[in-house]
Amino acid sequence: MRLTDQNAEWSSSQLRRAIKAAGVALWTWNVDTDAFLMDRRGYELWGVEADGVLSFEHLSAMIHPADRDRVRAAFSATRAVIGSYEIDFRILSGLDVRWISARGQGSDEDIVARQMTGIFLDVTSRKQAEEGHELLAGEMSHRVKNLLAIASGLTQMTSRSSSSIADMTSQLTERLTALGRAHDLVRPLPGGQGTAALLGDLITILLAPYDETAAFSGRIRVAVPRMGVGEAAATGLALVIHELATNSLKYGSLSAATGTLDVSGSIEGDDVVLAWTEQGGPEVVTPQGAGGYGSKLLERTVAGHLGGTLSYNWTPGGALVTLKLDANRLAS
Repeated sequence: MRLTDQNAEWSSSQLRRAIKAAGVALWTWNVDTDAFLMDRRGYELWGVEADGVLSFEHLSAMIHPADRDRVRAAFSATRAVIGSYEIDFRILSGLDVRWISARGQGSDEDIVARQMTGIFLDVTSRKQAEEGHELLAGEMSHRVKNLLAIASGLTQMTSRSSSSIADMTSQLTERLTALGRAHDLVRPLPGGQGTAALLGDLITILLAPYDETAAFSGRIRVAVPRMGVGEAAATGLALVIHELATNSLKYGSLSAATGTLDVSGSIEGDDVVLAWTEQGGPEVVTPQGAGGYGSKLLERTVAGHLGGTLSYNWTPGGALVTLKLDANRLAS
């Protein structure tokens, strides 16, 4: 059976149930008096009391400052827009930030009793998912660029210590294979696979592709406390070490034949302190500005995943990076 406008009848109770099921909030705006009315869902969505006089200007004050002017201009412009419109913006409700989608029909021709009518939808979950996808895409792009730079750097490094094309091919293949094993540690395994690893072993595996001798008796030295790194923290720590090594291979001590890297550590109260010390590379120049994506990725990972802090000391001989990590977070 096919429903048509003539035989489909919707009662007010059916409409209310459909609106509630969809999470829709209804609103009206008097374009002359600026009075704003909403249904119960609307007041809950904005976190305001239903009693009292509410105006569009009052609601505008709750819009995120970065979106406020844009939304005000857009709402004013809807009176001249023919057809439907949709505006997404953020609101501040206490300590929470919510994403709202306002939808309606534009132009003064559809105004009844000088009131425009439309709906609000809470689209916070969708926006958070989109932001997560954008963050992931940016991170993956950054890693791919780093891998290409690493491959180029490893090729130059291997050419310095090779006596023949066959020798270079063998060394480079070993280093790229080690890089593949190290890169596996920079991503979480599906289904919670894997167990805790020793801190020293984890760092050693990650730095193996960058060692000229591939035996850790030469330019790279690792001396850290004997402690376990939990499955949850291993990915974050691996990403940090991988990023620092990449930067060193591009700009620091690992980019020079005579450069050295020393990774040492100690336990101070409830913290594990790791010192990343580079020497013998190009002359160090203190970076200017806020830093690129890699710097932001490091800071976010150290603070968010490992509950720690990250500091730099740009000495003339090489970079000194200090990681102070929560021991309990590292072991979990």
